[in-house]
Amino acid sequence: MTPDFTKKMKEEYTIIAPDIFPTHMELIEAAFHIYGYKLKVVHYEGKQVIDTGLKYLHNDVCYPAICSLGQQLYALSCGDFDPKKSALIMFQTGGGCRASNYIMLLRKALRNMGMEYIPVISISFGTLEKYSGFKITPAMALTGLRALIYGDMLLLLKNQTLPYEVNKGDTERVVHKWTEELTRQFAARKGLTSGAMKKNLAAIAEDFHNIPREKKDLTKVGIVGEIYVKYAALGNNGLEKFLLSQGCEYMVPGVLGFFQYCFANMEKDHEYYGGGFAALWGGRIAGRISDKWEEALIKALEPYPEFVKPVSFDRVKELADKIIDRGVKMGEGWLLPGETAELIEKGYNSVICAQPFGCLPNHIVGKGTIHRLRELYPNANIFPVDYDAGASKVNQENRIKLMLAIAREQEGKA
Repeated sequence: MTPDFTKKMKEEYTIIAPDIFPTHMELIEAAFHIYGYKLKVVHYEGKQVIDTGLKYLHNDVCYPAICSLGQQLYALSCGDFDPKKSALIMFQTGGGCRASNYIMLLRKALRNMGMEYIPVISISFGTLEKYSGFKITPAMALTGLRALIYGDMLLLLKNQTLPYEVNKGDTERVVHKWTEELTRQFAARKGLTSGAMKKNLAAIAEDFHNIPREKKDLTKVGIVGEIYVKYAALGNNGLEKFLLSQGCEYMVPGVLGFFQYCFANMEKDHEYYGGGFAALWGGRIAGRISDKWEEALIKALEPYPEFVKPVSFDRVKELADKIIDRGVKMGEGWLLPGETAELIEKGYNSVICAQPFGCLPNHIVGKGTIHRLRELYPNANIFPVDYDAGASKVNQENRIKLMLAIAREQEGKA
């Protein structure tokens, strides 16, 4: 029988979450605390985490599962948490993605570890499991979306400031300052109204604007791909740090875009596949809220033309429609070429498509749309890079160096 997460557990248990979006997860953790859940995001890295994932899962499962589930299983086995007072949580997209099987994989792994008594909580865009002591309320969902907006702003400005900072460490200090400030506000149930959010976003933009920066002619690189390896350093072998060491400015689209993609897909489900009206209207309402808050982020950046602003999600959909039908929505589906086109139009002509082993939709759409993207953008320099437990980091970095060499030759920097 699957263990329930009870009301008593809510008071006593630590809920262990993997580190999926490094700039956002501390804010998501703080959002859970508002509603009485003791969520703890674990940041374990290194070979021991991957080995734990391989030991209790199997090497045919997709690489993001080995990484993210490996972090949770390592947390239970390394002695940092009491398994008798712990629960696990997994964020899933649902649908045709292999991530729909993560919960069953995790429960099977726990049985093999002799810890089948540990509850596993599923948060999914598909069917939600029911627990007597855990419930996502509309207010909690909206708080989570606000956390994503704040995280996206920090991610966007960090990536545009870090490569140019005059005083090493200034950018990270501002990120840390605002992570702490927003966590404090969340604990006091502040920063959660539209007015307060606009005020915070404006203050964040001003703080990054005030960081002394020097002019450099850096190669601009965009990063797209599967949702986990696109953001998580454990999954992409520290891709951002490597690009920084190679004299690059990198741009990663915001996390909110993936949620907007999922909301938009509810409409396509209804149009193409006979999805229900409840999901249709739920997607429309969530999409409108997300679009409105995204607009607040964009407006907060208007006083600072030195920063590249996101485009509206409607524009991403328009770009995707030139490349592939929006009925293609397994994994990252049409979002992947849409974001690639957005990055190229912003001047990030070199784009890394991070593709993990086992993510078939990502490989098909990622590689399959490159020809069309190059027709639309002849100067585009798009390189798929594969990530899996057996992949050589040296080979990955050499492939990226080749991409950068081509980019610099095109720019006349070689």
